[in-house]
Amino acid sequence: MSVVLAGGGTAGHIEPALALADALRRADPQISVVCLGTERGLETRLVPLRGYELALIPPVPMPRKITPQLLSVPGRLNASVAAAGRVLEASRADVLVGFGGYVATPGYLAARRRHVPIVVHEANARPGLANRIGARFTRQVFTGQPGTKLPHARYIGIPLRYEISRLDRLALADKARAHFGLRPDLPVLLVTGGSQGARSLNYAVLDAAEAIRASGIQVLHILGPRSDIQVQLPPGGPPYVTLPYVDRMDLAYAAADFAICRSGAMTCAELTAVGLPAVYVPLPHGNGEQRLNALPIEAAGGGLIVADADLSADWIRSDLLPVLVDAQLVAAMSQAASSMGHRDTDDRLAAEVLGIIQDRAAGRAADPGRYPEGPAAPGPYRGSPHDSAPYGSGPYDGGAYGSGPYDSAPYDRGAYGGGPYGGGPAAPGPYDGGPAAPGPYGGPGPESGRGGHRA
Repeated sequence: MSVVLAGGGTAGHIEPALALADALRRADPQISVVCLGTERGLETRLVPLRGYELALIPPVPMPRKITPQLLSVPGRLNASVAAAGRVLEASRADVLVGFGGYVATPGYLAARRRHVPIVVHEANARPGLANRIGARFTRQVFTGQPGTKLPHARYIGIPLRYEISRLDRLALADKARAHFGLRPDLPVLLVTGGSQGARSLNYAVLDAAEAIRASGIQVLHILGPRSDIQVQLPPGGPPYVTLPYVDRMDLAYAAADFAICRSGAMTCAELTAVGLPAVYVPLPHGNGEQRLNALPIEAAGGGLIVADADLSADWIRSDLLPVLVDAQLVAAMSQAASSMGHRDTDDRLAAEVLGIIQDRAAGRAADPGRYPEGPAAPGPYRGSPHDSAPYGSGPYDGGAYGSGPYDSAPYDRGAYGGGPYGGGPAAPGPYDGGPAAPGPYGGPGPESGRGGHRA
């Protein structure tokens, strides 16, 4: 069996793909997994670190405004689709799973042209362009947030790294606190922004540091490796630990009782999976997806949302500290956060992917003509006649983003089509609300992504 994963650029696209790859390998150690990526994405570091093969294709960033750059997109997209197609053929892919980002659109188009089954996973509440395209090609569409508007969407959660999704915070708490030099007998506030340190979070919390410590609260503050803040606090009182980044976010979560953080999709998924309540401070720019990611958690009682412009030392003193010193309230919020989490999405999505492969193999055995195998006849990209147009108008494309005969084949398993979150097209927006981020749990990159310091 062979699976190609298309999710590159930011860690928010890469980490779910790698979590799925890990789950597939646990289910079948012999399965072949190849990750599509570009030379400019974080996948060039993250994928090899996790032991998976990385196949690079040309990047095709889509301009967010009408500019002369738009004129170059069709040619560059054709080249990228052709390169993705060669990867699919070389790996003899049984299925392509896309997670959004620059590499997903070429992957979807190449898979459609070669009638390779497609699975789409969208982590954010507001889907990006790539997954809005991919969702037109398949009925296997899974979402990380309830209410995401994509055709055939099924809410499943976000695949998470095993160390996070299976974390027992209570069992690991004492060890984790000792690791960071924290006391075992006082509550801990975890502060983590993006890799630039989320300056607004850093300064607001540091300005309130004396009041926080005076309330008997310890702080584990991940500033971000690009932060130039020099922290000097008076000696004595509860520990206030500052670090540029953290490699072991599982230990950071285990040490904490509460968090202040951004609300990227991965952050929300991780905190709810481990039952850690938080103040979510959505990025003040982008398409508003970060606030949408945190809204269900707030509604369930598992967190608070405060606008970036409203976060201040005064707000922390007047609104947050009364929560932090109320142990019963924090415990109730932890339980509410946990009720929104998904700990087994990696295994569940892996089961769906393996089921599609098995269904396709059974269909090929029953009717070889309907499920052709192997490389297609030579075409302009060494591939097939399905490469004959920028968005494919060959026999498997059925139009611009059409619905050709393979859209309803048995491997699409239409049971999940038209689910409760299915609906019309999503509002337009960028791929994930911000530039690239650090990975796997640390390292440089802009603040909006996920890594050791969370978006």
